[in-house]
Amino acid sequence: VQLQASGGGLVQAGGSLRLSCAASGFASDYQSVAWFRQAPGKEREGVTCFRSGSNGPTYADSVKGRFTFSRDKAKNTMYLQMDSLKPEDTAVYYCAVRFNRILYSMCFDSSSYYNWGQGTEVTVSS
Repeated sequence: VQLQASGGGLVQAGGSLRLSCAASGFASDYQSVAWFRQAPGKEREGVTCFRSGSNGPTYADSVKGRFTFSRDKAKNTMYLQMDSLKPEDTAVYYCAVRFNRILYSMCFDSSSYYNWGQGTEVTVSS
């Protein structure tokens, strides 16, 4: 399984970016998928996660109402639409998947995921 994240870049505060994460090598119905981010000098944190069979994505409070998760199974690709970006959103963003459906409590635990993309850098200028 290989995950390829893309779409990062430099954007001014208030702007938008859409990140993509394409899976290749093994097309399967991943039960648990997520986006994480890691800012310089900080720990990796969960941004959004989605578990098959749930009512919808779960978002971190810091991005709720601004970021939107979506997934195109036919393309084996998931997306993170990021609007109203803030300087504090500056980080390297990672996509992660796991074949099994994890518990809700594990959603933002990075150790829950077995496969990771290489990361795409997002810089938001003030």
